[in-house]
Amino acid sequence: MTIHLAGDSTVAPGPLDGSGVIGWGGVLQEFVDEPVVNRAFGGATTDSFVAQGNWQATIDAVEVGDVVVIQFGHNDQKDADLEADGRYTENLGRFVAEVRERGGSPVLATSVERLLRDDGGAVSVSHGSYPRAVRRLGRRLDVPVIELTAFTRWLYEWLGTEAGPLLFPHGKPDRSPEEARDTTHFGLAGARAVAGFVAQNLRAIRGQDDDHEPLGLWVMQQ
Repeated sequence: MTIHLAGDSTVAPGPLDGSGVIGWGGVLQEFVDEPVVNRAFGGATTDSFVAQGNWQATIDAVEVGDVVVIQFGHNDQKDADLEADGRYTENLGRFVAEVRERGGSPVLATSVERLLRDDGGAVSVSHGSYPRAVRRLGRRLDVPVIELTAFTRWLYEWLGTEAGPLLFPHGKPDRSPEEARDTTHFGLAGARAVAGFVAQNLRAIRGQDDDHEPLGLWVMQQ
């Protein structure tokens, strides 16, 4: 079985030495035993992923039993032709259907949240209705959804003021982190945090943890 990844820069590969930004897909191999094929790229939308041939390459490589994790939205929301409940959802639905036609298992993921805070310090919602569209599609098509929007929002709030320097250590191009921190693209620690969550979800989706002793059982053993 192979895990295929389709997505944008928040999924895409990057340097493994911590020298630059990297998507969670760039380190997923550290958390799974199966081979990972990552065709995500920076700036990708559900349209451009098809137009540049990455989706066809993904589908051509899918074999029976493979898993395809699909996460878009960061750039789709910037394109007026890719409305959340319109073409964006239609494209994702097409992806799901084509994976199933090949005998693979599609898995949708909501977008990782940007780290933007309001005047009160709370994490702002930055993807509008796009995560909701993914959730609705997952329910309608009976496709598992990995909830990365909710997870990353929780992670940022839990880490508090440490979230920025730890998960987003890099500045925007030609600026230092102190001048303008890139709070969309992870550094190595941020990518690993999300990749570990994705890997655990994939285990749960495939039923690999069903027979394990509950992790919280020790609490009740007094």
